[in-house]
Amino acid sequence: MLLVYTHKITPRLTYTLKHFFTRILQIPVQITTKVEEFVAHNDLKISYTKNPLGNEFFIRSVDLLFEQGINDVEIVMAKWDDADCFFHSKQSATVPFDVFAATFYLLSRYEEYLPHVKDHYERFPAVESLAYKNGFLEKPLIDIWAYKFRELLKERFPDYEFAERKFEYLSTIDVDLAFNYKHKGVVRTVGAFLLDIFSFRLIEVINRAMAIMGFRKDPFDTFDELLFFQKEYNIKTIFFFLVGDYTTYDKNISSRNSKFKSLIKSVADYACVGLHPSYFTMHDEAILKKEKLRLENILNRPALKSRQHFLRIDLPETYQNLINLEVEEDYSMGYAAHCGFRASTCTPFYFYDLDYEIQTPLKIFPFAVMDVTLRDYLEFNNKRAYEAILNLAYEVKKVDGTFITLFHNETLSNRGKWRRWKKLYIDIFKHLSTRK
Repeated sequence: MLLVYTHKITPRLTYTLKHFFTRILQIPVQITTKVEEFVAHNDLKISYTKNPLGNEFFIRSVDLLFEQGINDVEIVMAKWDDADCFFHSKQSATVPFDVFAATFYLLSRYEEYLPHVKDHYERFPAVESLAYKNGFLEKPLIDIWAYKFRELLKERFPDYEFAERKFEYLSTIDVDLAFNYKHKGVVRTVGAFLLDIFSFRLIEVINRAMAIMGFRKDPFDTFDELLFFQKEYNIKTIFFFLVGDYTTYDKNISSRNSKFKSLIKSVADYACVGLHPSYFTMHDEAILKKEKLRLENILNRPALKSRQHFLRIDLPETYQNLINLEVEEDYSMGYAAHCGFRASTCTPFYFYDLDYEIQTPLKIFPFAVMDVTLRDYLEFNNKRAYEAILNLAYEVKKVDGTFITLFHNETLSNRGKWRRWKKLYIDIFKHLSTRK
C-alpha cells in the first residue's frame, strides 16, 4: 500500500490519487495528515505538500487540489524528460512539477468549464484544448506520467512488487441508421425514390428496390459480420442504438418498427448494447429519459451504457442528466474533428463534478479515434487512416491502457466513401486481437 502525506485531505486530491495510483498503477493508496503515521509507515510512501518533511519522495503541491470552484489557472508548459508537463516546480522535488494537480486539471476537464468558443454543434472543440495547442492530444499523457512515476518508485522502493495491468481493445459501434433503404415507412421511402429519380440516380433506384423487395441485403445491415468479428478475434464490441424521434439530425428507423426492435434484441443476445441519445438530449433530461425507457422496454433490462449522438456533451449538465437517470457508463469522451485523448488518459475514470465537488458514479470510457474523424474531417485515405489508428493503439499499448475505437455499422457497407473500410476494420481486429 502507498501512503500519501499531505497537509489537507480534499475530494479533489482523493479522486486524483485513486485514478493515478489505483486505476493506472494498480497500487492501493491511503492519505494521511499525521506526520507520525507517515514516518512509521514502512511501505511505499510519498509526501504531497508545500515543503518536504525530510528526504522523502516529495511532490511540491500547487493550490488546485485544495481549492473549490472554477478559477483562472495559469498554464505554463515545461518538460519532464521527454514528456510535456505543467504546474512546474521552481524548487527542488522528486518530480519537477505538480503531477497530481496537472492530472486533475486534465481529467476533470477543468478547461471545458472555462470560457471557450464552441463549434457548429455547440461542442467543446479540440482546437480549444490545452492538449491540441501543445501537441500532446494524441498521447495518453496522464498514463505516461504515471508510468514514469512508477519507475521512480521502483528506484526508491526496490523491494516492492508492482502489479501489472494488461492492454485491452474495445470496439464500439454507433447505429445512427440501422438500414439504408429498408423499414423507413411509406413517406420516407417514396420520397427517397422520387429524389433518386429526379436526380437521375438510376443505380440507386435499382439498389433501393432490390433491398426493399428482399432480393439484396441492405448495405447498412452489417450486424452479423460485426458480431462474427467479435467472436472470431475475441474483441469485445458494444453497440449504441439511436431510438430517438425523427429530426434533422436523428434519422434512424422508428423505434416502433418491429424489425428494428428484433434487430436490437438479436444483437443484445451476443453483445453489449447501449443507448445512443439523440441530438437534443444534450440539454434535455426529459427527452433523454424517454429514449432510455424506449430502449429498456425493447431490451427488457436496464440501459446502463450511453454515448451521445454527434458526441454532444456539455459539462457538467449532460453528465448530471445521465447520472440522474442511473446510467453507469458513458462513451462520449472524445473529439469529432480530431483523434486523440480528450481527457489525456486511456484509462476509464469516474466523472468529477466541479459544480458539487464530488466524484460521481458515472464511469467515463474515453475513445481515441472515430471513423468519421479520419474519413470526413481529416480526409485520410484508407492507408493513412489505418496507420493513424495503429499509432494511437501503440501509444496505449506502451502504458497497458484501454484502446477504444468508434465505428458505425454503415462503415462496413463498402459503399461510396466507405469503400474498402471493411478490410480496414478486419485488419485492425487481426492486429489487436488477443486470440493468437
